[in-house]
Amino acid sequence: MDFTKYALILPALFFVYKDYTSFLALGPGGTPSNFLGYLCITLLRLFALRNPYLPAPIPAVLRPQSGYLTPQHAKSLTKCSGDRPRVVGIAPHRQITQKGTSANFSELSQSIEALAAANASRLILGTSCFEKHGTGLFSVDPVNRTCDGEICHTHPSDGSLHLTLHPADARIVLEKCLGERHPLTRGGWFTRFVPPGFLMVYAPRNKEELKAVTEIIRAAAWWIDGQSLED
Repeated sequence: MDFTKYALILPALFFVYKDYTSFLALGPGGTPSNFLGYLCITLLRLFALRNPYLPAPIPAVLRPQSGYLTPQHAKSLTKCSGDRPRVVGIAPHRQITQKGTSANFSELSQSIEALAAANASRLILGTSCFEKHGTGLFSVDPVNRTCDGEICHTHPSDGSLHLTLHPADARIVLEKCLGERHPLTRGGWFTRFVPPGFLMVYAPRNKEELKAVTEIIRAAAWWIDGQSLED
């Protein structure tokens, strides 16, 4: 009897240990990097989206019905070739394959800083409200609600970023295989964690991808701030 009990308990303990160390390996994020944070994320996994590549419907009452990424703005968004990167976690939510280099991340950061500098009366840089770590870009007077007007934030560990888009723009990003929905973007009660249009955009790895990602950030700024950005 005792042997049977241990035969059941020990594999379960080993699984929890491995799962917990995998959670810690993702680094800091919006959840405390301790066992309590791990338990919270384990509970939230029960409600995670089964298919993060499937676009959410556009509510009939939403105005405007169309987004920022018109054919003119979306021309730099070429569909990715090959498989999507592998993404794991909820908070942290991280890309673990096809990461960008430190040089790629530096270029992405410079691009975001340039957008903030060119629109200094409307945009500011600060610590991410969602993640509590890393750099975020914020609207000083948002027209659509996010965490303190946050437009996007970057992840130094993998070069990816999170941002919030109009659902029509989110659909384009998903169809181009340039990102995926956050696991908790179910709307309703889950908006206390993330807005419905909250996406991960994969790490840019070259100049072409950086150009596409910068245009997606412009789309996020248009949606949160309510105006198109200056160059």
